[in-house]
Amino acid sequence: MVITNTLTCVNESDYEQAVELFYSSLYAFAYSLARSQDDACELTQETYSRLLTKGHQLRNRSRLKSWLFTTLYRLFLAGKRRHTRLPHFELSCVEHELPAVEPVQLDRLDDGAVRNALLGLEDHYRLPVTLFYLESHSYAEIADILDVPIGTVMSRISRAKEILRRKMLESPASAPRNVVHLNPEVLKSSHG
Repeated sequence: MVITNTLTCVNESDYEQAVELFYSSLYAFAYSLARSQDDACELTQETYSRLLTKGHQLRNRSRLKSWLFTTLYRLFLAGKRRHTRLPHFELSCVEHELPAVEPVQLDRLDDGAVRNALLGLEDHYRLPVTLFYLESHSYAEIADILDVPIGTVMSRISRAKEILRRKMLESPASAPRNVVHLNPEVLKSSHG
C-alpha cells in the first residue's frame, strides 16, 4: 500500500484492491454487529472512508485487514454509545409520556407570563430548561455545561416543567378572560 500525504492517504488502486479483497467479509462482520443491512452498509462505508483519510496510520500493509476490522468495530461501539446517550424514539411510541396541553391552556399563555414564570425559577431549574428548550442543547451537552450528571439534568427539567405548569395555572395572567369568539353562526342567531 502506498501512503501519500495528499488529501486522500491511500492511492486509488490500493483503495480499490482493499475494497475488492475485504469488502464482503467486512460487510458480513458489520451485519453481525448491527443486525441491519442499512447500518451494516453505513459502517462498512465509513470504515473505507476512514481508510482514505486515516490510512497513513497504517504502518504495515500486512495489517490492513486487521486495521479495517478494528476501525469498523470501533465505529460500531461509538455509534452504540451515542445511541445509549441520545436514544431515538418514534413519536408514536412516546406520545403517552408527553404532557397533555388543553387548547384552553394554550389560549391563556402569553410570552410575558411564560418569561416571568421562567425567570422566577431557581437557577438550578431555570438553567437546564433554558439550555434545553431555548438553546436546543441535548441532555448530555447540558450535563457537560453545568457539570452535573445527566440524570440530574433530566430530573431538574422535569421538576422545572411541573413548577412552571403550576405557576402558569395559578398566575393572574392565566385567569379566565372574557373572550368573545367570532363564530358566524353565533352572531347570526344572536342578531336574528
